[in-house]
Amino acid sequence: MSSLPSPYGIGTMGKSAYDFVDFLTAAGQSYWQLLPLAPTSYGDSPYAALSTFAGNPYFIDLDLLVKDRLLRKEELNARDWGSDPQRADYGKIYEGRFAVLRLAYERGAEKLKDEFAAFRAENAAWLEDFALFMACKAHFGMSCWTDWPEEGIRLHKAKAVASYRKMLKEDVDFYAFLQFLFFRQWTALRDYAHAKGLKFIGDIPIYVALDSADVWCAPQFFQLDEKNLPTEVAGVPPDAFTDDGQLWGNPLYDWDAMKADGYGWWIRRVEGAQKLFDVLRVDHFRGFESYWAVPYGNTTAKIGRWRPGPGMDLIGVLKSWFPGLDFIAEDLGYTTPEVEKLLADSGFPGMKVLHFGFDPDGNSGFAPHNCQPNSVCYIGTHDNETVKGWVKAGRGQRFLRYAREYMRITKEEGWCWGMIRTGMATPSHLFVVQMQDLLELGPWARMNTPGRADGNWQWRMKPGAATPELARRLKKLTKTYRRL
Repeated sequence: MSSLPSPYGIGTMGKSAYDFVDFLTAAGQSYWQLLPLAPTSYGDSPYAALSTFAGNPYFIDLDLLVKDRLLRKEELNARDWGSDPQRADYGKIYEGRFAVLRLAYERGAEKLKDEFAAFRAENAAWLEDFALFMACKAHFGMSCWTDWPEEGIRLHKAKAVASYRKMLKEDVDFYAFLQFLFFRQWTALRDYAHAKGLKFIGDIPIYVALDSADVWCAPQFFQLDEKNLPTEVAGVPPDAFTDDGQLWGNPLYDWDAMKADGYGWWIRRVEGAQKLFDVLRVDHFRGFESYWAVPYGNTTAKIGRWRPGPGMDLIGVLKSWFPGLDFIAEDLGYTTPEVEKLLADSGFPGMKVLHFGFDPDGNSGFAPHNCQPNSVCYIGTHDNETVKGWVKAGRGQRFLRYAREYMRITKEEGWCWGMIRTGMATPSHLFVVQMQDLLELGPWARMNTPGRADGNWQWRMKPGAATPELARRLKKLTKTYRRL
């Protein structure tokens, strides 16, 4: 969503989102896959969200609020939203966005009070804790809740919660109102897409951030000590992306406590995700079989241990609770026969990434001819280079010669569209391509570099880039491979 064009520094659920739905349907597409839509914190990663249930206020469209007479155009034009239309300037967005949204709240809370009250009642199970969490963060200078100076509210004690809810009532109401605006706009966009036959695929990250309302208000479901600090944290061992592994730092689940609760936390989480997406891609699926646990305080993920996950015990519960919901298993990374068995037992389609499929000395499981029907094929994910970046990454002429010969890449077609054609031709039930590759963009448009803390999540599409000509070209190829 952040990558859509808009005049306010970041993509939103306004006109450009509706235009993109029109582009996808004109191109004969069935799905729009999005990164998580949750509110982000330091680092701006959608995988380190302040809540697994909430929506990101950055994505609230300001022009729609002008149309609703909650804002005035001159109030928006007076702000500096950043000067580069192809990069999100999160610092300037943070400075300006909440100031104008506060104006919308002051004008809209009373005007829309009945609709707001109904939304608040319907979502009370997560919304009230989240709104209080955000109000407390603002009160304590946006610091992580583990650093809040008063022990009672830091440890979510009932007496302190009641006291702060009363003391910070205005801010609590403000943050609840932002969620009302977000879901009001999202529901309208989703209804518009559904009416055109387009569905949404979205990630459900396996972990939640330590600095989140989820951990703060339900510490009993996480591996925390008596001060509610983690004992071990999440990550992955050294791999192809980084020699130090990836130290994510997320608190780990107390799977015994979750099982004793009937996995109710996960059931509620998936119910919340259903309000956003039609298909859920379970990020880091292998963590359900076993997960890499790193002692809290370590600076890399090199030192850790594998610990058993809930396996089919949890997956069986989710399948029984949500029989009509489609899942995709993000089964990348360090795999084992046990992970492969869990994927097979779940029945979920796994992922095939073409970037990993062209080994001139072997027969990669990601090679196009090895894609099984019950899989989703990607050229690359948000963690990978664009196609042009992948070609330039210095793998050597022998590697590129093999890939070119395998896919029959011609100079006229080019690498990007040659790989799109190859993905379309695989047996995989679904094929997904990044917008950057449809637009044939270079390495600068990469969305995320794992292991790097800054400079990620910034790429934005130029206004007018999704042209009718591009839609026609994509539709022709989609039709050729019977994927309309």
